[in-house]
Amino acid sequence: MQHDTRIAERSDGQAFLNCIVDVDTSEAPPAEQFDLYRSWNSDLGDVALLCEKFRAFNARQKVWRMGNLALLSLDYPGTGYHRRWSSKKNPVFDHWILSVPLIAGPSGIKKHSGELRWHCLAAPYEAEGKDDGTLALILPRDFAFTQPSELLIRPEMASLIVDYIELLHRSLPYRTERDAEHIATATTTLLAACITCCRNKLEEAEGPINAVIIARAKKHIAAHLADRNLSPDTICRDLNVSRSRLYRIFEAAGGISNYIRRQRLLRTKDLLSDETNKRSISSIAEEWGFMDPSTFSRTFRREFGLTPKEARNGGLLQLDNHIPLSGTGDGNKPSLHTIMAQTAAAYGFAGSLP
Repeated sequence: MQHDTRIAERSDGQAFLNCIVDVDTSEAPPAEQFDLYRSWNSDLGDVALLCEKFRAFNARQKVWRMGNLALLSLDYPGTGYHRRWSSKKNPVFDHWILSVPLIAGPSGIKKHSGELRWHCLAAPYEAEGKDDGTLALILPRDFAFTQPSELLIRPEMASLIVDYIELLHRSLPYRTERDAEHIATATTTLLAACITCCRNKLEEAEGPINAVIIARAKKHIAAHLADRNLSPDTICRDLNVSRSRLYRIFEAAGGISNYIRRQRLLRTKDLLSDETNKRSISSIAEEWGFMDPSTFSRTFRREFGLTPKEARNGGLLQLDNHIPLSGTGDGNKPSLHTIMAQTAAAYGFAGSLP
């Protein structure tokens, strides 16, 4: 099925980034769906299905173009087909492919496996997988003037790139055509810094790299906010980030410890604002790591301008007008807004996030 790929507009009149390819196998009979899927990328390579029988092959492919880059997503809905991919002997294209396999969880939501695959279409390549989908960043051959066997991604940067590709994929439907070239510049600069230790490249990519790290850190903090062992040291360890970098990127928020404390205060504020919650103030404070009632009261008042008791007894309007510094930390939309806003700021292009 060929989906409608017409360019839509935002309320401000700017055109959304166009998805130039959106196809799925539902237009073909079940027995012919795999052959239709193979035909989509026959100029890039060949794929074989490593199982004896299959009733159907459900797949959907979408492609977005950003300047001289493209992001491809392949979705195999709940199948986990075992496949073998091999490059063509005489390829039509010589682009670089940076791919991230996706795995479906128990709830059906697909997340990246953490694996990063990197190869050039001009070089022999073969791989097998049972993933439930793939995200692939396609870069021009002149992105790196070197032999494929000599091009290695710095190990400590691999997880950062994986997270960046996933966040980029989630954000593209909300970007505009005007953003495309700037996103391409930010992306290639970040990748160049992850591949080479060249000092000037690292400096150029500082903004995009920090944007990815801060998005990952906020997601991690939100997931572990009730853990009393949460600290800058545990965050550095779990995210493989240096202490100096973590402190530097949270400097605008008053420091990493201040950010964690404020997120916990916001949680206590929400509970105190809930008229149906009858728990004691001290119990709510302890749940979010504030063990001393007097210290909690002083900290709460310094943050929101009134005591926890005053908040519970009628200061809700003041609290509602106190806007958090960040999103809810649910790991989805706030994180996407963070990374795209900071990447945009780093490269000086305008355009509001949706």
